[in-house]
Amino acid sequence: MRLSLVLAFTCLALAGCVSMDAGECGAANWYDLGFRDGLAGLQRMDNVYADQCGKAGAKLDVAAYAKGWQEGKWENDSRRPRGGV
Repeated sequence: MRLSLVLAFTCLALAGCVSMDAGECGAANWYDLGFRDGLAGLQRMDNVYADQCGKAGAKLDVAAYAKGWQEGKWENDSRRPRGGV
């Protein structure tokens, strides 16, 4: 029960962190946002951004976001300590 509450709260908190309005969507550097998300170890959030920005009448550059996310994830993975050495 307690784990369910913690998980629900975490999901709600994270959903609030990704909120963008029309101005932010229009001015967003999608590569940088993807890189930041990948570097933070997050899953790709392009579907969330696309939904929010679509409601605001703006369009997400999926290719730029995906490239940034992939490079951020690589950087995140390269910073993780490897065992045994």
